[in-house]
Amino acid sequence: MSDVTRGSVRDRPTRAEEILAVGLRDEKRRQTRRHIAEVATGLFLERGFAQVTIAEVARTAEVSVNTVYTYFPSKEDLVFYPEEASAQRMVQMVGDRLPGESAADAVLGALRGELRNGDRMVGLTQGFGRFLEMVRAEPTLAVRLDSIGREMVDRLAAVLAAETGAEAGDPLPRLVAAQLGWVQEQLFREIGDRTRAGEAPGAVAEAALALLDTVESLLGPAVRGYARR
Repeated sequence: MSDVTRGSVRDRPTRAEEILAVGLRDEKRRQTRRHIAEVATGLFLERGFAQVTIAEVARTAEVSVNTVYTYFPSKEDLVFYPEEASAQRMVQMVGDRLPGESAADAVLGALRGELRNGDRMVGLTQGFGRFLEMVRAEPTLAVRLDSIGREMVDRLAAVLAAETGAEAGDPLPRLVAAQLGWVQEQLFREIGDRTRAGEAPGAVAEAALALLDTVESLLGPAVRGYARR
């Protein structure tokens, strides 16, 4: 084998190095996407969603306009980006449940865990109240928020129907999914209102946990025991 050949073989990255490189690229993309979204959200809260342009977001985030559109095909996507506005959210919660847990147990347990951990996924940040207020005030964002909520319920209903073997036309999967969607909606509303009123995240989390206990007590046994794994 010639020196050139030996050198080319030796310099070729190993499989582990290739996997590491892909992982680093993916992480850099996630960081870039989050950075752009956080910059955009700050501008929207400061000046209003309609008053901020994509070009301004790009300039403030120190990226090109094309880069913004690569990560966010529409302006609304800057507000509802995948890491924090996934229609798969409840499906993931239910999919991760343990043997013996029902769908409701899984969703309630996941929400409690997020509240106790101070997770930003449930809005435990100082600016969440203003953010939610902005979304509700802007028609295109309000429509997108409602659409995500409906899709979340639709996807969960489909999973519950498949897992339980429900016949076509059986209303139970959708009704249970809708109830769990309502629980999450009430929780976010409470967190948004308290955050906007200036309460600290820790106090908001405690109040939200108390609300979750109350809401859970209102769910009947048909919902609480449905789709037990």
